[in-house]
Amino acid sequence: MDLLAQFIDIILHVDKYLAALLAQYGTWIYGILFVIVFCETGLVVTPFLPGDSLLFVAGALAATSGNSNGGSFDINIVIAVLLAAAILGDNTNYWIGRWAGKRILAWGEKSRYFNRKAFDLTHAYYETHGGKTMLVARFMPFVRTFAPFVAGVANMTYPRYFLFDLCGAVLWVFSLCLAGYWFGNLPWVRSNLSLIVFGTIGLSLLPLVLAWLRQHLAAKAS
Repeated sequence: MDLLAQFIDIILHVDKYLAALLAQYGTWIYGILFVIVFCETGLVVTPFLPGDSLLFVAGALAATSGNSNGGSFDINIVIAVLLAAAILGDNTNYWIGRWAGKRILAWGEKSRYFNRKAFDLTHAYYETHGGKTMLVARFMPFVRTFAPFVAGVANMTYPRYFLFDLCGAVLWVFSLCLAGYWFGNLPWVRSNLSLIVFGTIGLSLLPLVLAWLRQHLAAKAS
């Protein structure tokens, strides 16, 4: 329970933690941001790390620190670092999935429990809808961590994967960082940051909820 409470506190007060890290480590904060976003997007075991809220708060912090100390936390560098972390993280995740997929196939040839038809259907799905999936998944917590891995396991064509992943990363980083930079320090926003963080997470999860409802209603109708 203590770990859960601490995690929720970090998510809700990421602005305070990030400001403290900036005050303590200075420009090393860029490296810290890179590691957090790289792990959140690149390792299937760390989907719980802050993503959307971190980008928003980083943009807001860049707006105030740039005005107060000569730009030691520059929005252009923030965007470049986070964009690099998101792209490298996703591509690492994809190739881990691709590596795992080869071993799944090798295991499947010897196992009666492996459903090759299901695997081939997954591959076909990602070839047809994988681009849209990668774009939408980028804005969904947890899903964005697993989508690149699944794309790799499904053996989605890499150039196609990379193109849509790059577009998704650009949209994700620029939209949230600039939203924080432009609006994050408005008095109403700062006083209701916890509510906005919850709202951002809720909006990000809304497509998942709608998809589940459609599937549930379709199952009941049949």
